[in-house]
Amino acid sequence: MAARHEEIADELRRAIDREQYTVGSLLPAETELAARYGVSRGTVRQAVAALTAEGLIGSRQGARRVVLASRRSQSFAELRSFAQWARAMGREATGHVVAQEYRPATTEDAVRLQLREGTRVLHVLRVRGLDGEPVLLERTVYADWVSPAVEVIEPDCPSVTQRLFEDTGVVFAYGEHVIDAVAAGAQDSELLGVRRTSPLLRVRRVTTTREGRPVEWSDDRYRSDAVSFSVHNSTGNNALARKTAEQPR
Repeated sequence: MAARHEEIADELRRAIDREQYTVGSLLPAETELAARYGVSRGTVRQAVAALTAEGLIGSRQGARRVVLASRRSQSFAELRSFAQWARAMGREATGHVVAQEYRPATTEDAVRLQLREGTRVLHVLRVRGLDGEPVLLERTVYADWVSPAVEVIEPDCPSVTQRLFEDTGVVFAYGEHVIDAVAAGAQDSELLGVRRTSPLLRVRRVTTTREGRPVEWSDDRYRSDAVSFSVHNSTGNNALARKTAEQPR
């Protein structure tokens, strides 16, 4: 028979999955949860600690816990970070910054991040891995208002999303994704350990806060032999928009 804190953790997971608590929203206070389930605050803390370890919720000192993700298969309207996705599969997410530098925002940066062209933004090239094996290359541009917080994060931090929440309270809530296939260039092949011109799955995304403020935009390239995406939709709920392929730039 499962311990009481495990039962409570599972009930909270299901509540998050059915969006009773949506991404970016607050969980009830410990005292409220303890009264609801008829247990001590210590038992509630054990349940909440399990969800925190899974990356479903985050906490900051002196603040209530915030929902960061759900366990559902990731839709393209609700964002789940690479580290959260890896944890959900029982895998270990790794990361390493290859290069980062400030540059003036290009026209594309300005449009995607809703800021003025020429604004100083942070460009980060990062390799992500599953259990130490490189599977993803991220080329990310961070908005000026969040760049200083990203800049000081250690190069091997496994979850920038989690760290930014802990340090600044920013919740990555929504993303717009464009998916296509590209051939690996010289840098891609070297960092991902694949042959040049090997097919890569490219996801270009803009990530925003719950309020719709752009945080980052990124060109993510996945090894096609390591990662795939599936989309579940229906006539009543379709998160995927069908578009013709864009011409190469």
